Amino acid sequence: IWNSGLRNPWKASFDKLSGGFWMGDVGQNVWEEINYQDASSPGGENYGWRCYEASVAFNLTGCQAPSAFTMPVHEYAHANGNCSVTGGEVYRGSKYANLFGHYLFSDFCVPSIRTIKKTGNQFIHATNNSWTGAGISCFGQDFRGELYVANLYNGQVRKIADTSSCIPVAWLADEDTIKLCG
Repeated sequence: IWNSGLRNPWKASFDKLSGGFWMGDVGQNVWEEINYQDASSPGGENYGWRCYEASVAFNLTGCQAPSAFTMPVHEYAHANGNCSVTGGEVYRGSKYANLFGHYLFSDFCVPSIRTIKKTGNQFIHATNNSWTGAGISCFGQDFRGELYVANLYNGQVRKIADTSSCIPVAWLADEDTIKLCG
């Protein structure tokens, strides 16, 4: 067993550059969480489920001290329509410098795509409200590192684009789309 203490991991992925392991874990009642495991880990982390839902005590009967568990790098409550985390992917594409190295994920019930950027030992969260309609059920990645999302409600698969900046990381091929900005 590589890890334990996950309730219902919904989409786990490896960062293709760093080797870090990202997991979206669906909570029981009130909390959703994102867990991270560094590539240098020998395994054996316990993420705390049933003792903890995210970092909040859930059922402490027979549980070890909190220091025995690996707490999530991000958690959020079932507020403002949130209900079920959809784990994602780290953007390693070449088109959008602003997204490079960000882990993108969502919540099934809320029409937004969110990001976490790992910088050293810190994890910085942002919400990017560029999606229309709830129902994001999974993320995918093509061979160039560009990301896609699938919507369970309408059956659509969409390519993720950063419209806040036209600065690419690099151009890989002539067939890449060039955008004229402002």
